[in-house]
Amino acid sequence: MEDIFSKLEQRMGPLGMHADDAHGYFTFPKLEGPIAPRMMFRGSEKLTWSLNNYLGLANHPEVLKADAEAAQNFGMAYPMGARMMSGNSNYHEQLENDLADFIGKPEVMLLNYGYQGVLSAIDALVDRHDIIVYDAESHACIIDGVRLHMGKRFVYNHNDIESLEKQLQRATRLAEANGGGILVITEGVFGMSGSQGKLKEVAALKAKYNFRLFVDDAHGFGTMGATGAGTGEEQNCMDEIDVYFSTFAKSMAGIGAFIGSRPQVIKFLRYNMRSQIYAKSLPMPMVIGSIKRLELIKTQPELKANLWKVVNALQNGLREAGFNIGNTTTPVTPVLLNGTIPEATHLTKDLRENFNLFCSIVVYPVVPKGVIMLRLIPTAVHTLEDVEYTIKSFKSIKHKLDSGEYRKEKIAEFA
Repeated sequence: MEDIFSKLEQRMGPLGMHADDAHGYFTFPKLEGPIAPRMMFRGSEKLTWSLNNYLGLANHPEVLKADAEAAQNFGMAYPMGARMMSGNSNYHEQLENDLADFIGKPEVMLLNYGYQGVLSAIDALVDRHDIIVYDAESHACIIDGVRLHMGKRFVYNHNDIESLEKQLQRATRLAEANGGGILVITEGVFGMSGSQGKLKEVAALKAKYNFRLFVDDAHGFGTMGATGAGTGEEQNCMDEIDVYFSTFAKSMAGIGAFIGSRPQVIKFLRYNMRSQIYAKSLPMPMVIGSIKRLELIKTQPELKANLWKVVNALQNGLREAGFNIGNTTTPVTPVLLNGTIPEATHLTKDLRENFNLFCSIVVYPVVPKGVIMLRLIPTAVHTLEDVEYTIKSFKSIKHKLDSGEYRKEKIAEFA
């Protein structure tokens, strides 16, 4: 027999195996100071491209005022209890109604968190007779929700409609045999690659197959579509999305999430989503603050316009400089380089210490072995000067990478 703790100590996992050498610098870094394009890291100011503050709302004066007044008036405890029992309020219902109106869905349900919300929604929507068909590059919250499913699940190649149709054919045969249904799950914007899910093409398959479509649009809400209502609006197929999810942790610069669907579905979820039934309601400052954030998204289109001005300058500039940024058509901007994990750490340390530039580093197992991804998140409060400096810095580190300056056996050390 093996002791559980002994097993954990011996097998830390593909990321945990680097914990002793990486913690506090490459993993779990501490950015300090007001949320902004420039923040403090280990005592010096860095140009930061790692915050999902797409529209710059985190420190918007009206948002700060709404957050502060709500905290002063209600504190962080109110309302106490889960919404079903004692934690409901007119403000919670107002935010739901405002969101439903904005995304064009009949009803919306607030969620405490995005990750647990997706996981719990999937668990509630399907039973052991149903079949889930999902994109291979789905976010971890979707993967964990699928793992909870006691029935069959089939995965299709990322954004591959032919592969999806093959899996739908398998799922249809099984559903017809056991009396179940089919739930297709994909994303509006894939958070690592920046590619859009092929929502319109997926939805078109409803003409041939009987399924419901669940879309996680965490990175699309606020950034995509004419009004910012998301990737469904961008692709003119929001009506075909049966269950629309997004989080407040990205464009809304807050905490919480929501699901939009037809009234009967939302009613079912309110009474069956375990992560909401048995969890404390969203605190009032987060609810009232989100009402203000949504109001600004709707009334200040210049926020999204500024974001896309920066996005286009950054992505066009990187492409013109010869960088591989994949097939992103969204603000998410991956810069793909070739190299080992040690090279990735030496390159990143150089960026942070000598160029005062902070961006996220992504390595295996999130990306294939031999690939280094530097993931940039442009925001509405970055400037074109920030873009110009970043591209210039990236040219320098790529030259060093190609010439072997970062070629080491061990990951970079830091004090």
